[in-house]
Amino acid sequence: MNTTPVRIAALALAATVFVAGCKKSDTADATPPAAGAQADGATQAGDKVAAEITGAGASFIYPLVSKWSADYHKATANKINYQSIGSGGGIAQIKAGTVDFGSTDKPLSSEELAQAGLAQFPSAIGGVVPVVNMPGMEAGKLRISGPVLADIYLGKITSWNDPRIVAENPGTTLPADKINVVRRSDGSGTTFNFTNYLSKVSADFKTKIGEGTTVNFPVGMGGKGNEGVAAYVKQIKNSIGYVELSYALQNKMPYAAMQNAAGNWVQPSAESFAAAAASADWKSAKDFSLVITNAPGADAWPITATNFMLIYKQPKNAAKQQATLDFFKWAFENGQAQAKSLDYVPLPAELVTQVEAYWASLK
Repeated sequence: MNTTPVRIAALALAATVFVAGCKKSDTADATPPAAGAQADGATQAGDKVAAEITGAGASFIYPLVSKWSADYHKATANKINYQSIGSGGGIAQIKAGTVDFGSTDKPLSSEELAQAGLAQFPSAIGGVVPVVNMPGMEAGKLRISGPVLADIYLGKITSWNDPRIVAENPGTTLPADKINVVRRSDGSGTTFNFTNYLSKVSADFKTKIGEGTTVNFPVGMGGKGNEGVAAYVKQIKNSIGYVELSYALQNKMPYAAMQNAAGNWVQPSAESFAAAAASADWKSAKDFSLVITNAPGADAWPITATNFMLIYKQPKNAAKQQATLDFFKWAFENGQAQAKSLDYVPLPAELVTQVEAYWASLK
């Protein structure tokens, strides 16, 4: 695993993010400002931009899209403007026709896509990780199983020295302090994958909360985006939250090891995400609508997630659609190193071929 902290804020300076027309959702949850939430880089006078494409959606994939966008601009002079507003916002924006592509970590069903006149394809694979703010705790040392994590978010486990947490962490001294729970306040694909997984390993969680991009957690404070959750966990002692791995590494936040479907304790990494993705049957998934949480495999990370891009089946601007696909084709062919450096898993060649055939079927 690449543990070198990724300076998302620095990447953001290189990748322009389109902010006009993207209204913030109203929420009772206050979110502290966080580096990397959005970027703003104006094109200097005299620059010739061959094409300018706008996108919005998942914060899960923001670090990678930012890096891809910056490198693509250097290589082609084409400009990709992407705003990290959450999967729910990305879906809403493309349905409203205000962006050239949307991004979501929750795949839409074929029925939803048909109703909205959209198509979707995977862009990269990553992982959702529990992060904590506990003095003296090292990254990967704390162990939290899925059922225990579910009960923390159900409000049934409220202190760090609860017997069930202690039993999973022999030899580790845990404080008696209250667990301060942090969750997402916005429509979130990260939350979808998190709650999808917890619903698979906890019948109580499935019944009382269930899965979704927005759910009614009985406990916790809400942060907007992966950025907001990371900011809250960094600020609040003895807290726990869930973010995409790059945000944990960027913010130097301790993350937990988890027990996978095979019963093994595993660390989050590109390797454990790839192990989970290895069992994915993309050929049988219509419109690539597939969730890969709690995947089998001795080394699989249990909350592995796929990011999806949404485009129009019948675009009003064919040139913009082609420019969008040209960007992702470039990313698939030239962006594997960037994905790996940020602890994402690039799509395997066979899946890229399948995606490109899917694009061709839309024409």
